[in-house]
Amino acid sequence: MPFSDNTRYIIYSCLCLSLPQAEPSPMKTTWYCPLDLSTVVEEEEDGVIYTVVVRQHPGGPTSPSSVSRSQCVKAGTEEKLVLHLLHSFSMGDSSFITIFLSTYRSFTSTGRVLDILTDRLAHPPGDSERSQMRQSFNKAVCTVFSTWLSEYPEDFKSLGEPSRLLRLAPLLPQDSSSAADLRTRLLRIAEELSEKALLPDARKGLFTSPPADPSKFEPTSILGFPAALIAEQLTKIETELFVRLVPYHCLGSLWSQRDKKGREGVCWSVRATVRQFNRLANAVLASCLCPTKLRSQQRVRLLEKWISVAEECRARKNFSSLYAIVSALQSNPIHRLRKTWQDTDREAMRRYEELSEIFSEKDNYSQSRELLKEEGTSKFANIDNKLNNRHLNKSNAQGTVPYLGIFLTDLTMLDTAVKDRLDNGYINFDKRRREFEVLAQIRLLQSSCKNCVFSTDESFMQWYHSVPTLTEEESYRLSNEIEAPSEPSPRAMLSPYFECVCFSCVDSLSTSRTSLAGDSDSLFDFPSPVNNLLSKLTKHMRSPSVSCLDVDTSPPTNDSTPATLTPTTPTKSHRRSASCGNNPPNNIQGSGPDMRIIRLRMDLQDGNLYRSILVTSNDKTPTVISSALEKHNQDPKQASKYELIQLLPEGKELVIPATGNVFYAMTSSSVDFLLRRKGGNTPLGSQPISTETSATFPRIKAKGRRLVRTLF
Repeated sequence: MPFSDNTRYIIYSCLCLSLPQAEPSPMKTTWYCPLDLSTVVEEEEDGVIYTVVVRQHPGGPTSPSSVSRSQCVKAGTEEKLVLHLLHSFSMGDSSFITIFLSTYRSFTSTGRVLDILTDRLAHPPGDSERSQMRQSFNKAVCTVFSTWLSEYPEDFKSLGEPSRLLRLAPLLPQDSSSAADLRTRLLRIAEELSEKALLPDARKGLFTSPPADPSKFEPTSILGFPAALIAEQLTKIETELFVRLVPYHCLGSLWSQRDKKGREGVCWSVRATVRQFNRLANAVLASCLCPTKLRSQQRVRLLEKWISVAEECRARKNFSSLYAIVSALQSNPIHRLRKTWQDTDREAMRRYEELSEIFSEKDNYSQSRELLKEEGTSKFANIDNKLNNRHLNKSNAQGTVPYLGIFLTDLTMLDTAVKDRLDNGYINFDKRRREFEVLAQIRLLQSSCKNCVFSTDESFMQWYHSVPTLTEEESYRLSNEIEAPSEPSPRAMLSPYFECVCFSCVDSLSTSRTSLAGDSDSLFDFPSPVNNLLSKLTKHMRSPSVSCLDVDTSPPTNDSTPATLTPTTPTKSHRRSASCGNNPPNNIQGSGPDMRIIRLRMDLQDGNLYRSILVTSNDKTPTVISSALEKHNQDPKQASKYELIQLLPEGKELVIPATGNVFYAMTSSSVDFLLRRKGGNTPLGSQPISTETSATFPRIKAKGRRLVRTLF
């Protein structure tokens, strides 16, 4: 609860306790309370709200007590937040510069920040160059731009034209060598921008892979490469991509806009990671499915090979490739091959199940997070020493390549759940501090990968780049040729498996962030405010990895709903086993307000984008519809003209009552919703149902077109 503007601070008295003596004694013991007494208040100045912490430090027998005061920005206008860069250190807000530079793209642009700072530099404080005020100001200027240029040089290189830098450079301080170095670096970038304007395609082809040559693809050739070599090459690729990842590209406010027209180049470093994830998943599918005439035992060897590769990736702390392989093996085209799985070695199956457990969605990927906490900055993986000794070179430290989808999920949840602005219009900078906690984890993991050294195996890379891209339909066709679709699903054998996740390696679906204060372990301390918030959200979510991401879901064919698929298409769903532990109770009492993030799209011609909506137990249908309209850039005042529909498995629909409570009206079987104009046509094959019968549907997820969007 904020304090009034007149409230300054409260000074607590030091509590002292004197112990009385029963008999006269020359010594008297006095106990001083060791409490660090403090109070937190809010103060609002012109355009800024500060969180002020006043601490009373008790004195000792010979020293008086003291009072310290620090303040950090909670919210403010765009201009005031930018100008606070130059005053943050003097006000005790030492982390502001790092947090601002990591997250400012969520609420402003590089050009706008430079314009505000340049205008301030044109009118510096102080009466003369040698005044104390001017000296402090110049030092702050050098600190800000030195940090900015060192950590985010791409911000300046992406300006497009050099005019802002040419205006800024002469205004930098003239009385220090650091300022002269900054001026030189800015002018060099300005020169590069001028050259880039003349050569616009200079960076074309960055992060692109050689085109596949299907004629050279030999699926069984993968058996000729040692699993350790394959894992080493995959780790090389993933590490290079992860080191080049720009952490702020993972911010939910940026990632959710990647499919908008004119934003094709946004989050290019994340897109590169997604493309590699899809390419590897496709390689697993193609190698296991393309040789349709293989004997069952030969196909078993392929499955066991990829399980061994996944285990080697785990030993190298390459969680991205590990998840890509495991997920591909869990995809329905491979999962349904009952005969192949039955012949697979039991020990290989046991290892596979252990690797699959790492990516359980239970408690918001708690096991994956715990591994990152334990091994994120460690030299080697915390696994069986026998495996380490067998394949790893102990002289080389290993970096950790995480599964990026976990961080994308966290940042998207934060972006959805926390307001960008306060009620008075101020930018909510506390939200940026929370986002920075997640970005700091990414940067720490990146630092562990920067000194990794790998060699390239040309033979494997040639095979890897020769793998043809399989569409979802082609994968199922090949799977059906191997084993007829009429055969039952191998539930008895695969009961411990997790829910299958399908992938597409089509690039169109792929296009669907300083020095850190404190010790490294603290960055993975889950009792932090961010992780408390995420735990509160995911505690009430049925499928956090799917429900909270804005994704491209345009179907690969003209079919608009799963109900319109041809009868020969196999059903892409199966029951999740109880051992997975991923089915939370429908409601959790006594744990605060219920909430859930749903994915909602509009029934429009271009309605191929889902938007995330946070639904609480207090939200009625008009409120959710208004929020959805606003997210789709429509007029929220037109909410009465729309109806809210939950899309259920098997092509069924649940119409949410016009004045009902959305949280309690919806079922737990789906997180997908549709916003449709009243009186609109119901898609062919859809069966609207009433709320009275909706609760009887089993908890089944349709696998059909949940390709890479399930992960990214």
